[in-house]
Amino acid sequence: MEFVTNSPEQTECLGAALAAVLQPGTVIAFTGDLGAGKTAFTRGLAKGLGATERVTSPTYTIVNEYVSGKMPLFHFDMYRLGSSDELFDIGWEDYLLRGGVCAVEWSENVADALEESITVHIEKLGDNTRKITIEGGQGLELAGI
Repeated sequence: MEFVTNSPEQTECLGAALAAVLQPGTVIAFTGDLGAGKTAFTRGLAKGLGATERVTSPTYTIVNEYVSGKMPLFHFDMYRLGSSDELFDIGWEDYLLRGGVCAVEWSENVADALEESITVHIEKLGDNTRKITIEGGQGLELAGI
């Protein structure tokens, strides 16, 4: 599925729409250049899951947890990781077992650990315009978009 958004708010709305159809244990693998909108999309996921915490990029912390919604959202930034072995060293399997959604920025750095994920590729077309491609997920339908 391809979508074009023309503002960060529209990107967030698309994230919220995706959140409405996610099940516990879902992994979302983001790809896209720096500044493409991965964190904006994740803010939408958090809103769609009912999280009330402020969503920020986990660049320096590796993972931010948002647990106030109907299910937890674990927001990972894999930019600094060199392999999926390092992902498992930080407790990846524990996060998968906690019944939340794992949103993984820079997923290409740990692609071999994310085989069953939904892929969200965000391409910057202009200052605020993004082409967002969502692939994977059994029976994934985004109603109302």
